[in-house]
This record gives sequence, structure tokens and C-alpha cells, in this order.
Amino acid sequence: MTTAQRPKARAAAGFTPSPVEPLAHQLLTALAQHRMATTNQLHVLLRPDRSRQSVSERLNELRRERLVEFVVLPQAHRTRVWYLTPKGARLTRDWPALRGRPPYPITSATAASLKTPHTLTVVRTHLAFVADARRRGDEHGHLDWTPEVSHAIGDGERVVADAVMHYTLIDDQQRRKLRAFVEVDRATMGAERLASKLIEYARFWSYEPQPVGRRRQAAGAVWLRWYPLFPRVLFVLTGASRQTLDNRISDLQAMAAQHPLVAALAREVPLGAVVLDDLEEHGPTRDVWVPLGGGEPRPWTEL
Repeated sequence: MTTAQRPKARAAAGFTPSPVEPLAHQLLTALAQHRMATTNQLHVLLRPDRSRQSVSERLNELRRERLVEFVVLPQAHRTRVWYLTPKGARLTRDWPALRGRPPYPITSATAASLKTPHTLTVVRTHLAFVADARRRGDEHGHLDWTPEVSHAIGDGERVVADAVMHYTLIDDQQRRKLRAFVEVDRATMGAERLASKLIEYARFWSYEPQPVGRRRQAAGAVWLRWYPLFPRVLFVLTGASRQTLDNRISDLQAMAAQHPLVAALAREVPLGAVVLDDLEEHGPTRDVWVPLGGGEPRPWTEL
């Protein structure tokens, strides 16, 4: 049985947020986690088995309490994009599920509008994995996707992932925990700059802080403080023609082949790239991912 084929009986076991927790609480948590989302995205993420109106009504109640606000996308049928107000950010700051996450209060509609295109594309990417996990019976929910995770890579520099994904692959009685750094590219930066993100991840993979003092032993790779295995690195591309996106994937492959440190990373860590349209149409566990180290397209779980 391939990874794309699963018994139909398992579909009902897909992970969805607990209905025991109030929807209002989950909406505030999701917006604190993801920074912003449309009404439809929140509906799919949190209550796919309920009406969209039930989610919209609860959001409007939270707005009357001045915990959330929205901006309108004029070219998308006046879609509402929701985000936390400063009051909402203060309320959620110390919730257990969000502990340790920096708050991202948005103080004006203008600020929200500037962040909207990239943030919503990152949420779109997340929803593709959520939908596939539900279909397969795997575990991946609204709190298993943490945007804008930053790690030091030495010399005072940092690598910032668009998201860190946690995913539990379930096959019969076996549970396999997977993690990935996700980079969402809307073709707003040059192809060389995009490919250079691989150098940053390779530096993080190899970074070992120097011990202070003669008697202290080397601490080892710094990433071991957070991850038992170095996460996969996944690039999701959109915002340009198919030919342009294919060229950008080729540039990522060239970086993986030509840069010594990135080549070493590619031998040890799965690296892949996909076009967002393919991800949404076919699902992430189909043969849509191009391995950056070479080979035929495959599921992200088999990179």
C-alpha cells in the first residue's frame, strides 16, 4: 500500500479540534498562533463539520468584545481577514497552548493589510496538510503549525522559518512523528535569495556554540535543544507562472548540489519543494514534492 492509499474506514479517525473546548477560545488561540486568517480558513481549521455561519457569528461576538478585528480583501468578494486586537493579544499571552510564543499584536488596519498576503498564504499551506491528515487519519491540528520560528546560527545571525510543522503519521498501530521547517515563497524575492535560505538552514544544522572556559565540553549541535531529529526543510512556491516556479525549484536543487555545506545537509536531511497549487489539488502525500537532492517527485513523507 502506498502512502497515498489508506483504508476508507480510517478517514473518520482524522484529527479535529475538541468540541469540548469553546469555539471562542479556539478562535482566539488560532489567531494568536497564526496572526490572522479568513473566516473560511478558521471554519476549515476548527469546525469543518459545522456551518460557516456558526464560526462567523462567534467571530462577530468576539469583535463586539474588542478581542478581534478584521480587514476586508476588496478583490476577494470582500473576504474578512481576522486578527487579534492588542486586548486579545494580552488575554491570550499566557494561555498554556501559547506559552513561550511571542505576541504579535496588530495595532491598525494598515498594519494588518501589509501582513495579509504572506500570512494567508502560509495558512493556506497549513490547511493543505490539515485536510490531508484528516483524510488519512493522521494527527495534525491547528496548534501543530507554529509560524515564524527563529533560531540562532552564529555570528549574531538567525534563521527564521515561516513555520515549524509537527505531524504524527499513523499507520496501523505505528506512530511516526515528523517535523519540518516550512518556507512559503510567493516569488517576491529573487531566486538566488530564496536559494540562499538553504545556506541558513545548513548553518543551523552544523552550528555548535563554542564552549566558554577550558574545562567545559562542547555542547554539540544547537538544534538538539529543540528537536530529536533535524526537521525536514520544505519549500512551497506560488505567485508566478509554472515555468518561473519550476526555474526557482531548479535553483534550489543547484544550491543543494553546488554549495558544500548545503550538499552535506542534503545527504542527511530530507529537502523538498512543491508548487502550492499542486499541494492543494493533490495533497502533500502524493507524488508532488521535488527532492532537492535529486530523484523523482514523491510524497513529503518519503523525501
